[in-house]
Amino acid sequence: MQWDLNWFICTLRSSIGKKLIMALTGLGFCIFLIAHLAGNLTICAGEDAFNSYSERLHALGPLIILTEIGLLFFAVAHVFIGAYLFYENFRARPEGYLVKKNAGGRTIGSVTMPYTGLFILLFIVIHLVDFHFVEKTDQTIYQIVLETFSNPGYAFFYIVSMIIVAIHVSHGFWSAFQTLGVSNSEYMSVFRVVSIIISLAVGFGFGILPIYISFIS
Repeated sequence: MQWDLNWFICTLRSSIGKKLIMALTGLGFCIFLIAHLAGNLTICAGEDAFNSYSERLHALGPLIILTEIGLLFFAVAHVFIGAYLFYENFRARPEGYLVKKNAGGRTIGSVTMPYTGLFILLFIVIHLVDFHFVEKTDQTIYQIVLETFSNPGYAFFYIVSMIIVAIHVSHGFWSAFQTLGVSNSEYMSVFRVVSIIISLAVGFGFGILPIYISFIS
């Protein structure tokens, strides 16, 4: 048991272990995004449907709190380990590549991962302040969403943020499976396509909400 624990700790401290944590936490967030999008789209069914969805979530009580704590832990681990790996890569190649090529799967998603990740962290903080920690005593979540998105500046910020999330996911989803050992070229081609589909669904699905709300408010 002691040997297993030492092996586990050594694995987590290694570069491979850190990349595995990045992959698992990243996939966890992709699953959360899909579930969260499905819930948010209930707003298209009207005020009662959206408020009912919110009430069902809050009715979970301790379970939803544990889920939120788990997501927070995932976020902290993902951001800090990602920043550490970025620093390690930068220190290994301080002058960067002399010639940048679009080889080896380099895309806008892969090149901007550290920067889009930091932006997403900033967005999450702002999003939680505006929707999670806001006073809900005298208004429903539906009213809060309508009021928040009635601000054109915030609506624009939200849409841009969803585009950035989509860019991050477009690379993060398939690369997570690559980190987990899926190296078969046929499988990876499928995961790349699925990654693009998910990123488009996330970017369009979330991004369309402020536009839709502007028409009904």
